[in-house]
Amino acid sequence: MGFHRAICVGILVSLLGIASCGGSQSGLEVEQGVAESETERLAARARRVEIIRDDYGVPHIYAKTDADAVFGMLYAQAEDDFARVERNYIWATGRLAEVEGEGALMSDLRARLYMTVDEAKAAYEGSPDWLKALCDGYADGLNYYLETHPDVTPALLSRFEPWMPMFFSEGSIGGDIEQIPLGGITAFYGDGAPKDAPRVIEDTSEPGGSNGIAIAGEHTVSGDAMLLINPHTSFYFRGEIHVVSEEGLNAYGAVTWGQFFVYQGFNENTGWMHTSTYADFIDQFVEDVFEQDGVLYYAYGNEKREVEVSEVTLRYADGVGGFSMRTFPMYHTHHGPITHMQDGKWVATKINWDPVNALQQSFIRTKLEDHDAFWEMMDIRTNSSNNTVFADRSGNIAYYHGNFMPRRDPQFDYSKPVDGSNPATDWNGLHEVEEMVTVVNPPNGWIQNANSTPFTSAGEYSPRREDYPAYMAPDAENFRAVHAIDLLEGMETGEDKLTLDGLIGLAYDPYLPAMDVLIDGLVAAYDETGRPAGRMAEVVGLLEAWDRKVSAGSVAMSIAHFYAENLAAAGGKYDGLSRMERLIYMSEAEEVGVRLQVLMDTLDRMGEDFGTWKTPWGEINRFQRLTGDIDLPFDDAKPSLPVGLASGRWGALAAYGARAAENTKRIYGYRGNSFVAAVEFGERLTAKTLLAGGQSGDPASPHFDDQAQLYVDQAFKPVAYYREDVQARAERTYHPGE
Repeated sequence: MGFHRAICVGILVSLLGIASCGGSQSGLEVEQGVAESETERLAARARRVEIIRDDYGVPHIYAKTDADAVFGMLYAQAEDDFARVERNYIWATGRLAEVEGEGALMSDLRARLYMTVDEAKAAYEGSPDWLKALCDGYADGLNYYLETHPDVTPALLSRFEPWMPMFFSEGSIGGDIEQIPLGGITAFYGDGAPKDAPRVIEDTSEPGGSNGIAIAGEHTVSGDAMLLINPHTSFYFRGEIHVVSEEGLNAYGAVTWGQFFVYQGFNENTGWMHTSTYADFIDQFVEDVFEQDGVLYYAYGNEKREVEVSEVTLRYADGVGGFSMRTFPMYHTHHGPITHMQDGKWVATKINWDPVNALQQSFIRTKLEDHDAFWEMMDIRTNSSNNTVFADRSGNIAYYHGNFMPRRDPQFDYSKPVDGSNPATDWNGLHEVEEMVTVVNPPNGWIQNANSTPFTSAGEYSPRREDYPAYMAPDAENFRAVHAIDLLEGMETGEDKLTLDGLIGLAYDPYLPAMDVLIDGLVAAYDETGRPAGRMAEVVGLLEAWDRKVSAGSVAMSIAHFYAENLAAAGGKYDGLSRMERLIYMSEAEEVGVRLQVLMDTLDRMGEDFGTWKTPWGEINRFQRLTGDIDLPFDDAKPSLPVGLASGRWGALAAYGARAAENTKRIYGYRGNSFVAAVEFGERLTAKTLLAGGQSGDPASPHFDDQAQLYVDQAFKPVAYYREDVQARAERTYHPGE
């Protein structure tokens, strides 16, 4: 790490009182100096950890040390959904092809291009003792789960190692690697000669990301700050957890399966919500590669540098019960690995890859007491893929747009590949936190981010675009942010102040701003044709009268949803436009005849699929959880629940992405509001949460779908944060292994 970041981490570790525990297994000295067997050691460790499951199955882990708390944390995650924990590490460590076959080799190669297993081991060995102890606790917790559950058959990983979290240090899983398209890697490293990367087709699926809203005390009944934590991920992608130690850890929130830190959550004093950022922190360098005397070189200024060439051998399932092997070359320049070609030239993709510091930052974040400490933690600057919305018990609210931000020469356009042979294009260190786009305690008393531009994050008190390099915040506006801003600005002028339930109501406001644009464009097209009578008149009249609010009983919502999807499919690709800009364009500029014909085709298709186009939204839009499998099936013939929520594409804050399966007519939720928490930082913390479906991935568990009806009804459960509340709601108390 750089000197400044080393000092920052050291200060934070000192302030937090994180123990410096040596040891390559448990981080603790063997009691009484007696060498124990692995089983005895893990059993002794388990006795130091207590797990209390509350009435919704949420695990509350209590331990003396952070490392033992991590042990219990991973054990509890494995109890809830071992398959997802395991798969995340299979994917992150580059072994997916051993499970899924040859088609996954490029995913594995991508992982290994950025870090080999040997590099991961070296990163672990070079970590500070306290971080090694946490990694040891992670591995011990999962291995003890497998040892005490012989009925569980792993898909691949029969033993977890403490270096594995180095592949899984920041963000969702695998750091920023998942943002590197596999198409280019396949074209370059696949069979045959390297060739240019294929054109990336615009994704029209449900947008990922999240909502974060921080409210200052001036807008709340209690006078205390509030935070909305609302990740929009695949359903069942994260579990809910509470982890406590006597070393100052007391964090509650959502954890991506396999992480040993609460990813989006809160402690008694601070809360943090990550939204996916579009800040430009990944760059592509076009390399001038040539061969000389059988050696590969690349031009760099007035010199030539040797391309680093290595090999990796990957194993894949052969489909007949065995395994085969393939060996791939790997090419690196000082910019990073070669990931694809463009116009016949090799391109290296440089990302943030600093797993030791990223893991330290991810864990330290969960133990802080106020915004001053949070700002200092952000100076580690490895949280690259996220924006962060923050609130604390002292009444502070804040927003950080990104965190890892390379310093570049503004004469170059880094939104496109740059000339890697020109040293002036190289990164020149990192921007300081105070140089990045931030908002702290704006006078309006609120902050929002919905994967949108930071330049509207605090209304009129937002940062100004002209004050920052273009690469810091190229993010476009979207309809979710438009919706949030409208609500929050209305709160400024209203006399009513928010309660915690009021914040939840704001987060679930049913208005869909995109539908204003869409329906207005349709009505304008209808007006241009002279408003002919018949079925079109009936439908347009229904849509005109609609209040643009989603509900399970709305027929207009059904029509508008399918009309919007079909119009997007019928129109052009609108290259270079954001999702929001595309919808505006196709609503206002698409040919009148196309708009009206798409409406008629939509009605016909709805009649075929549902018997009538007059079908309420809740009959179409459903929630269904059938199995604990990672690839979830849907079935129209099996029970499901009506859902009065809508896609984030239309500006729904409570995003509910739904799609049909090959064998279904109805559409079923698969991503969006996966975990939601509303937190109030009073003298005594108060919070409410909701999890899609339930805590457990086991269909036999009562907590597999015990939150399904709550989810549909938008009925939040109170959080048991304090020990007495946890015990009052305890369903089961035990040590790991019992």
